[in-house]
Parts: sequence; structure tokens; C-alpha cells
Amino acid sequence: MPWCATAYPGAMTDTSPARRRLRSAAGVVRDVLAGPYARTFARARRDEDDLFMVIVMAEALGVPNPASYYTVELLPVVYDQVHDWHRRMGLDRSPLEHVSCC
Repeated sequence: MPWCATAYPGAMTDTSPARRRLRSAAGVVRDVLAGPYARTFARARRDEDDLFMVIVMAEALGVPNPASYYTVELLPVVYDQVHDWHRRMGLDRSPLEHVSCC
């Protein structure tokens, strides 16, 4: 046990009012600092996800992929996201012949 738990039983437990106020204050500070950049963070995350989809599905799109041995295991994970991805890329239909989502 940590020394503070033995010296002060019940001090700063997860349910203590002081801990709740501290977490609430931390949440407010996080929102104030990250709030103006939330849209930028979301766009960067979406761009990274799109790049990941292109890398994973490169073989299916006809682009030679040197890491296809490793990315083939990820195909079942990204198949659920194909429709959203090809819509963001501006394609009316899925570019993959074996995946028809529209």
C-alpha cells in the first residue's frame, strides 16, 4: 500500500469531493485549451484514417504494396468503413470490385 493510504485512510479516494472537483476543473481546462482546435484535430484524424485506408487497401486498388502481407490481416477491420471512406474521397461507388456498399 502507498504510504498515504496508510497514513490517511480514505484521503483523496475516487469518490471524495476533492477528487471530483479536481477532475471537473481538469475537464474545464482541457475544454478551454483544446476547444478552439477540436475541428482541426478531427480533420487531422480523418485524414490519417483515410491514408490508413489507402495503405491497407492498396493491393485491391491496383497499387503495389510492399507491406501487403501485413495489411491483409486488417482488411476485415476496414471493410465496415469503406462506404464512408469512398464518399469522403468523392467517389460515387466503391472502387473495389468485390466490395459493393452502394
